[in-house]
Amino acid sequence: MRLRNCAAALCLFFLAKAAPCLGQDAIKIVDQHVKAAGGAKALSRIRTLRLEGTISGADGGKPGTFTLETKLPNRYYSEIIFGDKHLIEAYNGKSAWREDASGSISTMLGPDASRMEAAAQIANSRLVNLKKNKLAVSFIGHAQVRGNDALQIEVTTATGAKEEIFFDPQSHWIVKETIPLGAVNEDILYSEYRAEDGVQLPHKIEIHRGDDAFSIEVTRATVNAPAGERVFDLPLSSQVKLPDLKALFKEIDENQKALDKIKENYAGTRTEDETQYDGSGKVKKHTLNEYTFFYLDGEEISTLVKKDGKPLSETEEKKETEEARKRVEVIQNRQAKKDAKAEKAKEEGKDEKNGDDPGIEIFLRTSQFVNPRRERFRGQDVLVFDFEGNPEYKPKNLAERIVQKLAGVVWIDEKAHDVARLEAYFAGDAKIAGGLLATIQKGTSVVYEQAFLNDEVWLPTYMEAHGGARVLLVKGFHVSEVVHYSDYKRYHVDVQSAVGAPKTP
Repeated sequence: MRLRNCAAALCLFFLAKAAPCLGQDAIKIVDQHVKAAGGAKALSRIRTLRLEGTISGADGGKPGTFTLETKLPNRYYSEIIFGDKHLIEAYNGKSAWREDASGSISTMLGPDASRMEAAAQIANSRLVNLKKNKLAVSFIGHAQVRGNDALQIEVTTATGAKEEIFFDPQSHWIVKETIPLGAVNEDILYSEYRAEDGVQLPHKIEIHRGDDAFSIEVTRATVNAPAGERVFDLPLSSQVKLPDLKALFKEIDENQKALDKIKENYAGTRTEDETQYDGSGKVKKHTLNEYTFFYLDGEEISTLVKKDGKPLSETEEKKETEEARKRVEVIQNRQAKKDAKAEKAKEEGKDEKNGDDPGIEIFLRTSQFVNPRRERFRGQDVLVFDFEGNPEYKPKNLAERIVQKLAGVVWIDEKAHDVARLEAYFAGDAKIAGGLLATIQKGTSVVYEQAFLNDEVWLPTYMEAHGGARVLLVKGFHVSEVVHYSDYKRYHVDVQSAVGAPKTP
């Protein structure tokens, strides 16, 4: 996988659809809550928040401890220690991680990671300025919380993660949050609000998760106390020394160039499940398309074969075939020009450098790397580390400006010299042509996985992307896409026939 292609893929993916504004009923409920909680100005001043408390059990045993800490823009740390229950969950702005009762520490994946990222974003936003914080809200209806009426809304983040929040219709304070955990939900109930530094905070909390229930009395609430990044990062005991990244990335880049030729012996199927949302997080449009594809010069050449489960018409098939043929010609002509340029440079005794292919080293220039650890992933030993933009580096071109905006986590198979998984999101808006052409919005994210097949080649297996963009200063959209790659077959593809059926060797 080419990490340098991550930014380009995001740019291409988020440049095409449109969406309207937020649900007014839900906005009114949120506005009332913000005012009752202390007002937008007071809530916006919260940079850090720390709640400490004791956990009491039904059996009257030894009390446990509870700690919740948040820090702008998106840090989150939750700790429960009670008897043999020991659970730490955190999001450090790049990756989500947990520590269980055995002391085992692991990086969260999939829905668990999305849940933690959403919890961090919602908690730090305080539900102030929904549009700026890329949060969509919709009114669900009336519900019962502890036998009392409550107003229920659904909050959707830029990544598509959802959380339900319940408000008291009289006080307008939050009385309950419901967070989906797959087979079960986590319900968090709040009560006994008191003012702390001008904002209303709960001093009684109940957490229900599956068969576990914790009753918490908040004994200390601290607003805007210093909080270092170490609070949210993985424990030092779980970390390892990073290898020479320059050498590692060089190996990955060279390996990828070799794999690009092997990939040309493979063809497969790709399904794209795309959902467009309106401003309230409700589905606006849904499409499910299926493609066949092969590789040429490291790029996918795709042909649409089904739209929403239905085969294409004869006319549509011809159009798809012609478009794929043109794409093949473009790539072949481009490669011919590169070869001719390289040959001329060789004749003149010059060292021809590929200036339009910056390589993975662009991340070395624009990013910084933290929290290295070794874990198991899909049955393999991998090196995992977080990355984020290096604020001290001044980008020199568009590619560097975009990559510097990315933060996330990467899983690297050192033995096979390639990337097994990448999660990245835009930590800030990424503007193209100063925002005149397009702006990829903060929070826009991508997940990419690939696998080592037939003991010879890395091929993509999964991709998902969520987020929004604004095009030409006017059109805005919010879209999610999930892509599955399957049915890989080792074929020799006759590119001279453009997109004819793959032929066996």
